[in-house]
Amino acid sequence: MVEPFRDIDPARVAANLAEVRSALPAETEVLVACKYVPCEEMGALAEAGVEIVGENRLGDLEEKRARWGDAFTWDFIGNLQSRKVRDVLPLVRLIHSVHSGSVIKQLAKYGDADTEVLIQVNVAREEGKGGVDPEALGEVIASCPVRVAGLSTMPPFTDDPERSRPYFARLAELAADHGLERLSMGTSQDWRVAAEEGATTIRIGSTLFT
Repeated sequence: MVEPFRDIDPARVAANLAEVRSALPAETEVLVACKYVPCEEMGALAEAGVEIVGENRLGDLEEKRARWGDAFTWDFIGNLQSRKVRDVLPLVRLIHSVHSGSVIKQLAKYGDADTEVLIQVNVAREEGKGGVDPEALGEVIASCPVRVAGLSTMPPFTDDPERSRPYFARLAELAADHGLERLSMGTSQDWRVAAEEGATTIRIGSTLFT
């Protein structure tokens, strides 16, 4: 179990963030995954120049959004339960993890003209992992009642970032096939490879705090 990050040093975060950004194309977004950042520590991220944060759980999103508001742009990056779609939508710019029919039905009820989502694709076809099968992607996009802005994926965990490259490359191919621009992929262990394969958003956490 990962322990919450406490006593976050804004200067350290700012330096690490600058290092990451220097290795990225100017247009690539850095989303900071804040699942393990307590609400009271979010101010350190703002002080460090973090602009976009991603939360995994509705309860934490509600608490942090209520306290920190416009200090950040907020995205939802966790597994989204259909019964929580209504509550998540007003709090975020973008949902990165749409992949189930039940969530899509709720988007039809509660989404509007400004709603944007990313379809999560299980590129590696891992058993037990959320995400749309690549072969079903076209059908899922067509059924989505709100704007599909792009795709996301989480490849199989590995200590070797190069092993993630084929999955990132495949996601980029799928996005191009369907005329989609956004690619949310890459985390602390493989963000450099993700950026090389066309990520428009990378999601990092521990890299910034240590």
